[in-house]
Amino acid sequence: MEETFLWPAQARRAVRSSDGLGTELVGTYQNRASVPRDMWLSLLREAREEIGVLVFSGTFFAQSNPHVAKMLAERAADGVRVRLCFGDPEGQAVAIRGREEGIGDTLAAKIRASLTYYRPLLSEAGCEVRLHDTTLYTSLFRYDDNLLVNPHVWGQPASANSLLHLNKADGTGWFANYAQSFEAVWAGARPWTPDQKGTASHGQD
Repeated sequence: MEETFLWPAQARRAVRSSDGLGTELVGTYQNRASVPRDMWLSLLREAREEIGVLVFSGTFFAQSNPHVAKMLAERAADGVRVRLCFGDPEGQAVAIRGREEGIGDTLAAKIRASLTYYRPLLSEAGCEVRLHDTTLYTSLFRYDDNLLVNPHVWGQPASANSLLHLNKADGTGWFANYAQSFEAVWAGARPWTPDQKGTASHGQD
């Protein structure tokens, strides 16, 4: 008999540990909306070195926490590097994503509304806000060695898609790959200037 026939559970555990999932995968959620609000808040408060957000609109990020800008500014004042990267509302990637979700120009409008929450951060040392025009396969939320990965399913809003909670284990695993993708998009993004065309002056619900 093959060993895997006699002890299938043990074989699965061995595969799990060898591919890094056993050490990197902290938890999974059926969709982003099911992630407890307290977890978002605690990860933000406990960050000591880096906070990074890569999204198209990220509307929920501010609307579920009306004090998010103040909290991010406080983390930056304590030496945390804060980087927020949103989709460019004037870019092609946002236009395509809006068509794929069947919402047209609504996504661009959501980005403009979302950005207004972060206007106070532009004057804070250690905080940067940029706009990207890339195909976004995954939304990312990094808090030091914790990374929330929200893969995108074609035609569905990010909130309806699954979310993985990863913890950094080494420099070659899942965490490292997603962290590198954040850096690549960030490097090609442009700084957000509130006076740019089409940017709203007040947030919306």
